[in-house]
Amino acid sequence: MARAKAAERVPEEPRSEQLRPAPVAPGPRHPLVLDLDGTLLVSDLLVECILAFLKHHPLQAWRLVYWALQGRAVLKERLAERTQIAVELLPAHAAVVAYAEAAHAEGREVYLATASDRKLAEAVSKRYPFIREVLASGGRVNLKGRHKAAALKARFPDGFVYAGDSPADMPVWRQAAAAIFVGPEGALRRKVGAVAEIEAIAHAARPTLKIWARALRLHQWAKNAVLFAPLILAGRIGEPAAWLACGVGFVAMGLIASSTYLINDLTDLEDDRRHWTKRNRPLASGALSLTRAMIAAPLMLVAGLCLAFLAGGAASLGVAAIYCGLTLAYSLKLKRIPLFDALVLASLFTLRLLFGAALAQTPASSWLLVFCMTLFVSLALAKRAVEFGRAAASGAAIAAGRGYRAEDAPLVAGLGAATGVAAVLVMILYVIEDAFPQGRYLTPQLLWGAPVLLSMWLGRVWLLCARGELDDDPVAFAVKDRTSLVLGGLMAFCFLAAAVHIPWL
Repeated sequence: MARAKAAERVPEEPRSEQLRPAPVAPGPRHPLVLDLDGTLLVSDLLVECILAFLKHHPLQAWRLVYWALQGRAVLKERLAERTQIAVELLPAHAAVVAYAEAAHAEGREVYLATASDRKLAEAVSKRYPFIREVLASGGRVNLKGRHKAAALKARFPDGFVYAGDSPADMPVWRQAAAAIFVGPEGALRRKVGAVAEIEAIAHAARPTLKIWARALRLHQWAKNAVLFAPLILAGRIGEPAAWLACGVGFVAMGLIASSTYLINDLTDLEDDRRHWTKRNRPLASGALSLTRAMIAAPLMLVAGLCLAFLAGGAASLGVAAIYCGLTLAYSLKLKRIPLFDALVLASLFTLRLLFGAALAQTPASSWLLVFCMTLFVSLALAKRAVEFGRAAASGAAIAAGRGYRAEDAPLVAGLGAATGVAAVLVMILYVIEDAFPQGRYLTPQLLWGAPVLLSMWLGRVWLLCARGELDDDPVAFAVKDRTSLVLGGLMAFCFLAAAVHIPWL
């Protein structure tokens, strides 16, 4: 059978692909056999089941080890019995689906052969009418590698074409009449070509830096700028050692936050796939593999905690540990408690301030902590209000995985706007009751510009929220919105300039 040209490239966003059926090589029309994990589907059902089990039964994690000791087939069977996976939402390789549909339309028989448990494999097969039969793991047999090769050789004595993606598929390709390779160009692709004629190739791109940046939500590192607020407000602007400690802490908190974002996305896969924008996140869409994220998250968490200790000692490490614990509690449970979820999000911002105070070795201002809580409760509720508006416009369910109802929208918007006003009021009281009497600023008159600018920005946030024009994430909106950046820069200038003596004021 002649080698055919490569199929269409699978880009970073599987849901937005524009693909044509892959070319079919001339020759005998052998049955087409598709692998499931990494081939027909972008994701891995075993990993999906493990994550679902840990999400709903975190205290029973020991069972995974017990089942695994009995064999992978037993592990897969037990997980399939105890977890519910929304198989209709699992991301698929559009190139492979298009190829199989074209083959089926031409009268070719298409089969599914997978090491996943039969129960789940058959559920997935119902998504695709072109699949005639399913061969899968069950009981004590893990249909992978040489076991799959033997089973397919017995089932198709006249030959078959196999589509796979991993080194474990090499024994199957050796028995196949031809191969379809799904994956990036590299050593494995060359090995497959050495043992079988390649009928088609579906290129799958490796995750790029852009994909990783989105998964780690590097734009959210902008939140860590609040780490420097205690240093500035304590009048220690001229101390390089304090700036260095806060700079290292900035990176440490970024690593910790990014690791918790990965953990959050791993626990929220199904809810994100039901969401109108979150379904495009790298993990939910399949642009980044779950296994890579599961490896990266703990490594980044440990690195961040180590940097936190190096930057500020036991005090900063303790605050960072509390931040981690609260974030994990939020991901697993607290995010599903209406209104309390906004309070938790604001608390996470406030912990950043405490972290900055520990790094700078200065007491945290009670004014600053109260201001931070009120401001970020307002922004958290703005995030929820945007979700209400988007859901109402699209007719979708309200915030999948949350505890809100459609009738909660007016209350959420009202509380959010009210706490925004409270944040402005706290800043005004700070200027009157603390900044002027304490003499921390050489030109405190300039501070009066800050509450005015803050009220303008919060007014803009809630105006765009009411119009349905605000980004799902107010922080992401702020770092991209030119007006927000200008207002934020002017606010920072007010505080910095107030620390300088200006004779004519």
